[in-house]
Amino acid sequence: MKYEIEHINTFYYENFVDQSMNHIRLKPTTDECQRLSAYRSEVLPNSVMKEHVDYWGNHVETFFIPEKHQHLTVKTQSTVSIQKSPLIKMIHFSDEMRTIFHSDLFRSHYLAFLNETPYTFMYKEQIKEIEEVVGDSSDPIQFSLDLMAFIHQSIVYDGTVTQVNTKAYESWPLKAGVCQDYAHVMIAVLRDKGIPARYVSGYLYVGEGSALIGDAATHAWVEVMIPGVGWVGLDPTNNVEALEEHIRIGSGRDYADVSPLQGVYRGGGQNLDVKVSVTLVDQ
Repeated sequence: MKYEIEHINTFYYENFVDQSMNHIRLKPTTDECQRLSAYRSEVLPNSVMKEHVDYWGNHVETFFIPEKHQHLTVKTQSTVSIQKSPLIKMIHFSDEMRTIFHSDLFRSHYLAFLNETPYTFMYKEQIKEIEEVVGDSSDPIQFSLDLMAFIHQSIVYDGTVTQVNTKAYESWPLKAGVCQDYAHVMIAVLRDKGIPARYVSGYLYVGEGSALIGDAATHAWVEVMIPGVGWVGLDPTNNVEALEEHIRIGSGRDYADVSPLQGVYRGGGQNLDVKVSVTLVDQ
């Protein structure tokens, strides 16, 4: 699958602002299943971009605008090819995989994705409520699939009830939220069961007649580490494995590590308008 993605973020400020410093993480990654063939970023007012790769391997672009401005537009255009095959439901969790999974070396290597973070914090009683329904976790592959299905069934997709800073323990009682909330709740439970899990930010292609949801802005899903296989993507918002419709930007411990836009400025309030277009150009 080959896609063209256009992503436009426009900030409208109540008053003129100045000394705006910003970081964006909007450049899709290249890995064993995905290839980025073209990428362009533009900023208005004009600014010079400086790029680096962060601790988690994500592309970060930084720019500074010293002059006064009342709006800021960040536009990115990407061309990405993806080739993935269904995987996780075909995996048998073998005795060899189980030995690796329970080893101290495995746990220490993925400790960053086993520890609780502010976004993935949930109260013990909340986690227990979920785990009692999902059941046995002796097979982390099946547990991950069952957990994804349960969270998908339990949470209603609603962009009006949570905010970008909503934590897992806050969104779960609401039983409503967006892809970010689904992912944080799922990660919290996986980590409690000793299953390394990370947060993924990207785009979702929703074709004609598709039942998938989450393409209005950047999408979020979960990756679990399976010994001998690697990171496998699961999308609890849609209860599907993250395959050719999921275009990966980056990953981290939670949303804070892969926030699409972060910045500081001197001035008043703001409003943000986001437009994302994902077009299939070649199958």
